[in-house]
Amino acid sequence: MEQVKTATSRLFVTSAVENKDDLEEKLERSYQVVQTLTAGLSDKDAHDALNNALLKEKGYEEISLGFLVTILTEPQNAIKCYRDLTLITRDGLGLILTHLSQLVLDRYLRFTDVVKSQLLWLLREMIRNAVSNVDNLCWNLMRHAAGGDVSVKNIMLVEKLLDVFIEYRSWLDKFPLLLASVVYTYLRLVEDHNAPNLQQLRQKEVNFLVCVLRERFHECLVLGRDLVRLLQNVARIPEFEQLWKDVLHAPKTLSPSFNGVLQLLQMRTSRRFLQSRLTPEMERKLVFLTSQVRFGNHKRYQDWFQRQYLATPESQSLRCDMIRFIVGVIHPTNELLCSDIIPRWAVIGWLLTTCTSAVAVSNAKLALFYDWLFFDSEKDNIMNIEPAILVMHHSMRSHPAVSATLLDFLCRIITNFYPPLTEKVRNGIFSSLRQILDKRVLPSLLPLFDNAKLDRELRNMIRETFKEFCNQNSESSSKIEEFGSQAVKIEDGDDNRINNTVNNHILDEPAFSDEEDEPSLVVVHPPEDDTDDDDIPLAKVLKKERLDNKSDDVFIDGPLKVSLNGLQAEKHREKRCEAMEDVLQDVSDLDEDSDVFPGIAKSLCNILYEDFKTELLPKAVSDETLLDSIKYPIFVIFDSLLNSIKSEDTSNRDRILKLVSEMHSCQPCIGYLLLYYLKVKHRTGKKEEQSKITSLKISVYKDFCQTVEKKIDNCLYDDLNACHITDNSLMMWIVPDLYKDFKQQTVNNAQILRVIVSSIDALQLQELISLIMQGQLTMFKSDSLQTLLKTSLTWESIEQFFLWQLIQAHDIPIDSIIPLVSHLNYQQHAEALTAITLLLKQDKPTSDTIKYLFSRDIRDKCDPFLFTMVKYWCENDLDKLGELISSLLSTRYPATSPNKRKRNKSLSATVPSADQVLGHLDLLRINCEKNDGLGLYSLDSMQKALIIAQNNSTDSQKKHFNELFSLTEEEDSGTSKSRNPGRGRKPTNKWPLKRPANAGLLYSEESSEEEEIVKRKRKRVVSDSD
Repeated sequence: MEQVKTATSRLFVTSAVENKDDLEEKLERSYQVVQTLTAGLSDKDAHDALNNALLKEKGYEEISLGFLVTILTEPQNAIKCYRDLTLITRDGLGLILTHLSQLVLDRYLRFTDVVKSQLLWLLREMIRNAVSNVDNLCWNLMRHAAGGDVSVKNIMLVEKLLDVFIEYRSWLDKFPLLLASVVYTYLRLVEDHNAPNLQQLRQKEVNFLVCVLRERFHECLVLGRDLVRLLQNVARIPEFEQLWKDVLHAPKTLSPSFNGVLQLLQMRTSRRFLQSRLTPEMERKLVFLTSQVRFGNHKRYQDWFQRQYLATPESQSLRCDMIRFIVGVIHPTNELLCSDIIPRWAVIGWLLTTCTSAVAVSNAKLALFYDWLFFDSEKDNIMNIEPAILVMHHSMRSHPAVSATLLDFLCRIITNFYPPLTEKVRNGIFSSLRQILDKRVLPSLLPLFDNAKLDRELRNMIRETFKEFCNQNSESSSKIEEFGSQAVKIEDGDDNRINNTVNNHILDEPAFSDEEDEPSLVVVHPPEDDTDDDDIPLAKVLKKERLDNKSDDVFIDGPLKVSLNGLQAEKHREKRCEAMEDVLQDVSDLDEDSDVFPGIAKSLCNILYEDFKTELLPKAVSDETLLDSIKYPIFVIFDSLLNSIKSEDTSNRDRILKLVSEMHSCQPCIGYLLLYYLKVKHRTGKKEEQSKITSLKISVYKDFCQTVEKKIDNCLYDDLNACHITDNSLMMWIVPDLYKDFKQQTVNNAQILRVIVSSIDALQLQELISLIMQGQLTMFKSDSLQTLLKTSLTWESIEQFFLWQLIQAHDIPIDSIIPLVSHLNYQQHAEALTAITLLLKQDKPTSDTIKYLFSRDIRDKCDPFLFTMVKYWCENDLDKLGELISSLLSTRYPATSPNKRKRNKSLSATVPSADQVLGHLDLLRINCEKNDGLGLYSLDSMQKALIIAQNNSTDSQKKHFNELFSLTEEEDSGTSKSRNPGRGRKPTNKWPLKRPANAGLLYSEESSEEEEIVKRKRKRVVSDSD
């Protein structure tokens, strides 16, 4: 290969002032290693040199990444390098996919045009060669196909990816989640491609989507209610028009499990799909805006965002995606709600007021209220409906037109969304409003619904629509305005800012940032003697209490006050750690029951506030980087705690634990920071002391839980939950150790498990499965697994899919899982039934399996799950299946078979009942007749069992299952008459036991001589039973 010398980056577009970071240097170094080894050599010599290099430490990684860089930057050498890469890979290109996925997520926009083109070429090659986990790369790459962007580069990516999915459609069908995401993405993109020059692309998208939706609609049901929202936007396109009609009026033509549009509308869309419609760059900016930017400083950030992403006419449709993301994905903590960070409602208000397209505004309103329409307090989240009510409430003073148009929209959407579901929509909106009042998001709706700033016609419509919420006694509909008249202006500077308890924020009524000149912000000055918190939401009350309690600091005096001031003044990290040691020295001199600990804790939390927001986990994890990451003052406290436990200094240990406990009440992140610190100490400790360090870190965390007065499992849950919101990668790094050190509290713990599966991505799932298969992680045990599985049935689909993949990685015996099937509904529990179906496919039928399958509820039609398993087992284990089913049926009549009753003591004689077994067999019979196959019923064991059942059935049962019993061989008429004259069984119209030429699946083949023997045996069985 010819080496190309260049002074600039090979992979990225860079400016003169940008330096290469560690990853870029690593990739460049790997490329140079490969070039140096192969320069000027023949193919054979080059292979020998590469094989020798692979034997060195980190040689495999260097050579693999060197080939990757070559493939991405040198198209002329790509084919040869890809071939060599497939020859040397040890992990099925896992290393390459890991780095590619990360590069695509973090740096795709910086790739050169050549790299972007080669990336798609490499993607095609890996799909064509069926490389594992390429679907994750597709998912990440598809996120860069931005909505509201018709630039040449974006359109090229959209079209190239579409071509890949069309060409490798059979591969795509193997990944239901990726397929659903592709449908969601292109349904959203197709509405942007209405320009004349994009007609060809649009037609290609439409044809692809209609085809996938008609053929794979069942897999698309996982998209939930937002699938309906996107279909509404494209329903006027001719090809979609008929599909839309089928969704509304003929749902069964799309999928047997699809019962109608209401089924979709009642299903909340997973966060992952909402997240997928923002590029990683947009997502980072929005998360930063809603978690780091303070009120008063937000306008310049919003202006930048507006110029970057929302400046063109086409980009107006992106506002819906952003609103759905903010509503459904960004759920701030109570701590954040109590801060002066810009709230979600203000960002949404800014998006609404700056929109320049009437159609986009209408769609944005629908996106904001979409979760209201079919809100179910048992399934849906209050955080999904909170922003809309707060936008209306807080806009009433500064932007009353915004409140008016949203209230008008809310009234009209009830009857206009879909007339046949008017009552459902009304119930959903009323349920939302009740939940808002119950959770005290607003203390009352009267100031909003009956406000003097609304015109009379709108107020009348609101009263008529929301009678339940307007028929409350109130002194005045303009009470909020009288309260607002006591406003004072804020002078510039933070020192003059007046704290209040409205809206969980320091500033009361900040206006939306728009293109108009902003008036001076005002803040309500509450009466001094007003201590009534009844009209203030809980989060605001907490903030008020916290602000009031700041006076605790004044009791800190003497050397401790000097030490705290010294810590606050220091800026250098090492000196701050030394200052923290001085603080702890002064703390050790305090009495254990001193009442100054809360004040010290609050002071420390304020001083260390910026440290708590620091990203701790290094990108390149090593002992050196890990030890460097805990060189912050907070970890000096943990060092002191650890040393006091080692030295058995109980007095100092109790003081520090008390301090840590008080800090935890102010900063919940203290818990997971302690877990991180303990893992770093364990990871970097001496190997011969590992067991001692393990027991020590368990002891430290147990003491911490005891001090904060929480059970260990509750404490672990709270810490993981707080960690995943702040730093998901950090949470995933500490999780494996928790399952080792706290097995009793974590294994089979549904709460902890849901935090994990709700926050991980596909790559992190892969890492967990790898640890499980290596024997380094155990998340489940067979005991009490049923409780966990039943709890998981209410989780989101993506969470259940991840759960079942983790279960399958553990090789849990099917006997521990199969009892669940009797509780599962085919329509409502598709995720669990799909997973169990695949598990049963790998096993042979057993008596317990058959018992639980036939214990399922009987419905009008044959149970598709039961039929699927019976049909599958008929192909491979027909005789065994017949014996198991006949044995189960026979044991429903113990009086006729005392020996069998003794042999089957483990099987319940009442569950399933005889009616259940016969009912399922009858429905299976109908399905078998439709498929022209009744061989299962012609087995000798089945014939005997059916005869026993018939002879012991009541008259009503015989009548009900007449056609099932008609499958048994008729008794000889003469014998019948002589044995029971005048009461012989009336001949019935038998269903013929057909035998096609290719008898196989459900047929048994015996010779005519064998059939005669079987008939004689059956007659003896009948005589015996009589």
